[in-house]
Amino acid sequence: MSYTYEYPRPAVTADVVAITKENDPKVLLIQRKFDPYKGCWAFPGGFMDMDETTEQCAIRELNEETGLVYSSMTQIGAYSKVDRDPRGRTLTVAYLAIVDKPLLVNAQDDAAKAEWFSINNLPPLAFDHDEIMVDAIKLYNDSIAL
Repeated sequence: MSYTYEYPRPAVTADVVAITKENDPKVLLIQRKFDPYKGCWAFPGGFMDMDETTEQCAIRELNEETGLVYSSMTQIGAYSKVDRDPRGRTLTVAYLAIVDKPLLVNAQDDAAKAEWFSINNLPPLAFDHDEIMVDAIKLYNDSIAL
């Protein structure tokens, strides 16, 4: 497929905030293997392919980076600050996945590590993932209260 546009187009990514349903909830993070933010912690996620939706991208990236197969996600929101990604103009759509307990994960693809962290004791996060985390916790709390 080839396209010619008068105006530049932003890249689109999807991220997954997987949180456990425990007294001390944990969130799944990956340590980035490559720049930007090499060595920093982030949500599993990545660039959307032309033949998939953002939700399909989120599901694929979660599996590629952690080995988790999970398909029931709720959209947290879209994040579009102009400078959110140093590689260029990038929008992300973030998804919440609620799991009962920490599942076995293995860092794969462009993740150096994959680990579960208490939501009350998170390392510094890459990109604007700290802002996404705030919104994810609100949605998580609303979902758990139902």
